[in-house]
Amino acid sequence: MRRIFGLGLASTLGVLALATVLVVPGLAAPATQPASTGAVTMEWLGWSHFRFTSPTGKIILTNPFTSNPDSPVKPEDIEHADLIVAADGHGDEIGSTVQIAQNTGARTFTPFELGTWLTEQGVPMAQVTRSNPGGRLQLGDITVRMVASQHGSGLPSPSPTTPYGGPAAGYFITFENGWTVYFSGSTPAMSDQALWAQMYKPDMAILHMGADHDPQDFAMQVKLLKTENANLKMIVPHHNRVTPPAGQVTVADMQQAMDDMGLGLQVTQPPLAQPMSFSKP
Repeated sequence: MRRIFGLGLASTLGVLALATVLVVPGLAAPATQPASTGAVTMEWLGWSHFRFTSPTGKIILTNPFTSNPDSPVKPEDIEHADLIVAADGHGDEIGSTVQIAQNTGARTFTPFELGTWLTEQGVPMAQVTRSNPGGRLQLGDITVRMVASQHGSGLPSPSPTTPYGGPAAGYFITFENGWTVYFSGSTPAMSDQALWAQMYKPDMAILHMGADHDPQDFAMQVKLLKTENANLKMIVPHHNRVTPPAGQVTVADMQQAMDDMGLGLQVTQPPLAQPMSFSKP
């Protein structure tokens, strides 16, 4: 099996179809499709910032860190967003959530304390949904579930009354067509991931790899997420660079650890700002 790392894609994506048209950030969302049969589009905008467009045209952003070194967008380039999920209070997780929410009117779904901080920074309360792991949000026919993550959540200044962002979080997003993605946040491997795999059966997992992340930990997360879950077909890293600096772990390191565990899945680093499309088989 031929594998390409860096800016390439794994050569086998099973039933997942790869879109070949470059999307220029800031342009209108793709045309809507029938909800039950249409595809979900995903774009990687650097670091842990992903943009998902649902079959009915709803746009969900994860960790909109638009100042990451590889980012192809500025906050003002994002003209439409329906929901922003930020995993914790660190600067590279909340990113430009405040500015994008103010510019677009997007709802936010975050841990309770982080949501309070967003209102202190000027996001209207009507746009802020505060919850905790175990919480759930409905965006039309899209279901977003917040789950636990083991990570810090100290907030940047200014923090008038809320210096702590509450528990860190991850998210399971099930789109109108039934396709489900797990965005892990910055957690290491947790036994809970095996329970969530049985409950939510993600088709894709977007997992933290970081500059010094242990590849065995990354691979163990994949193993846990396969528990009673035949849906898992694709693994995508986040908190990584297009071209990692010398001495940092690479996508190839994660792949080797997964191969050593005999997991039979490929790690795919999406091309920057180029859409990939996903449907249920």
